[in-house]
Amino acid sequence: MAEYNTRVIIIDPMLPDHTAIREAATLIRSGKLVAFPTETVYGLGGDGLNPTSLRRIYTAKGRPADNPLILHVANQAQLASVAAEVSDIARTLMRAFWPGPLTLILPKTTQVPDLATGGLATVAVRMPDHPVALALIQQAGTPLAAPSANRSGRPSPTTAQHVLDDLDGALALVLDTGPTAIGVESTVLDTTCTPPVILRPGGLSQTTIEAVIGPLGKSPDAASQRRSPGMRYRHYSPKARVLLLADTRPETLQRTVAAARSHHRVGCVLHQLVPVEVPSGVMIKRIGGSVSDYAHGLFAALRDLDALGVEVIIVEGVAEEGLGAAVMDRLRRAASPLEA
Repeated sequence: MAEYNTRVIIIDPMLPDHTAIREAATLIRSGKLVAFPTETVYGLGGDGLNPTSLRRIYTAKGRPADNPLILHVANQAQLASVAAEVSDIARTLMRAFWPGPLTLILPKTTQVPDLATGGLATVAVRMPDHPVALALIQQAGTPLAAPSANRSGRPSPTTAQHVLDDLDGALALVLDTGPTAIGVESTVLDTTCTPPVILRPGGLSQTTIEAVIGPLGKSPDAASQRRSPGMRYRHYSPKARVLLLADTRPETLQRTVAAARSHHRVGCVLHQLVPVEVPSGVMIKRIGGSVSDYAHGLFAALRDLDALGVEVIIVEGVAEEGLGAAVMDRLRRAASPLEA
């Protein structure tokens, strides 16, 4: 049974309605959940320092309790309430990239409940680059825990409708500003080690980070990966089985489609690949343009094909450069055989 009659308020992303923001902040301070937009995806927001709110987030999402949450802050005072120590490198990164799609792993304060960090001594923190998100966090007067506003394991939500598709009745309010700008989650960078290490590729590329602080460390080990959300379980998956097409020759697509079609309804998400022939009945979602365009439309395309009832989705891979690294990370996890 639904806990709430979830309401949706359409709000101007650049000139947030103060009445709507105050209402959402009041709900958060009372321990309820509010979905709101960021530049990456929609977040499921609750008071990041309130264990009751945190439990509601885990329950609404069906999220494993050892999967840490990201705490979102709007100012330095809120940062000080969650981060026990901020290194010089971390401060340099904040000056360069906050607000923006960069999450930093920092030592946590005693104010941060273990529920927010999966029991770890570190906390994931970022400052989102979205006027509505910042206004809401500021008005709420507390850091917001805000994982993606979807059921755990599903494609992340880039529109308010995606939030409702997964969580209608599980939260009090959705602030709707239309599609998000980036479409994949933030980059997670562990600054508790030297040099820092990317735990999750995301909306800020390794090259861009290294231009500011120099070379990053090598790929993280399993123990380090536990500090980041989205690294230990199957994520970003539609209901359909996902097949990642790393070899993007047209003939490879034809063979893969033919094999899948023998037993299943098939859809494809394509970017640059132009197939010689696609059999009738195969549903195609084409996202042209740049890799940024592909990232922006990817999760929506997966959800659209799910809604059409396909059983297998064949997805074109991209070069792992810049934002392409985040796209390929999401596609590999969507195609993972691991259980959610």
